[in-house]
Amino acid sequence: MEYVLQTNALCKHYRSFKALNSLTMNIPKGSIYGFVGKNGSGKTTLIRLISGLQPATSGDFRLYGVSSTSREICSVRRRMGAVVETPSIYMGMTAAENLREQCRVVGLPSFDNVPELLELVGLADTGKKKAKNFSLGMRQRLGIALVMVGDPDFLILDEPVNGLDPQGIIEIRELILKLNKECNITVLISSHILDELSRLATHYGFIDGGHMVKEISAGDLEKACRKAIHVEVSDIKAMARALDSINVDYSVTGESSADLFTKMSATRLINAISLENCEVFTMSERDESLESYFVNLVGGERK
Repeated sequence: MEYVLQTNALCKHYRSFKALNSLTMNIPKGSIYGFVGKNGSGKTTLIRLISGLQPATSGDFRLYGVSSTSREICSVRRRMGAVVETPSIYMGMTAAENLREQCRVVGLPSFDNVPELLELVGLADTGKKKAKNFSLGMRQRLGIALVMVGDPDFLILDEPVNGLDPQGIIEIRELILKLNKECNITVLISSHILDELSRLATHYGFIDGGHMVKEISAGDLEKACRKAIHVEVSDIKAMARALDSINVDYSVTGESSADLFTKMSATRLINAISLENCEVFTMSERDESLESYFVNLVGGERK
């Protein structure tokens, strides 16, 4: 698998505080990578290190295969665009004027791409309206358009829907999906709004205390979170034989327990298991959300 970003035991210390603690992560090319963690877990610190805003204390990372310690890393960073915290927008300018100013900053010889970028982010009809009169969602989309001026193929978004109303969240979601699918842009999204993230991400990284707890694909996460009947029995092997005989999809979770992914009556299930001389001790439904999965993974309440 080809990766856009890989970190290796990346650390960032502020005196005695370890903002990043041997963080290792892998972002596949073409993915939408959901970066999940509590406030203060190190998400924004990682983004700042990758963007070159701060140096690492130890460890390194590779961007498009180029080491962070290489002289080439500065040129490779030009393939990356990042909206960190609040977008840098001139409030007294229109959307088009902001984009033309950004073209000058990055040294583009013309403004030919401005109308296309405005259309891409849904701001083509804003005309002479100043950014100070934009909604929060419009400003966020303008911020994304500004980093798109450099034509990146890796986009980093730090809490892109934070504070937005439902319509603004939908607009940002549709824009991210469009950039990923139509423009082939790999996206790293740092967010604590897990329900929204579950509508976008193809891969996840769960961070806690500056350390990567788990990386998982959306497909594997869906399997882990799907509805199931959790069963505790006297003989797991006998139960497996019974479930195989009636073609039930299941996963053994312990020495005496399993999750059953099926819709069937409790009577039929217990009868089938009893035929193998196996007792059923407990049965309970399990329907884990992304949020509960995260809380169970890192422990404690999500902040």
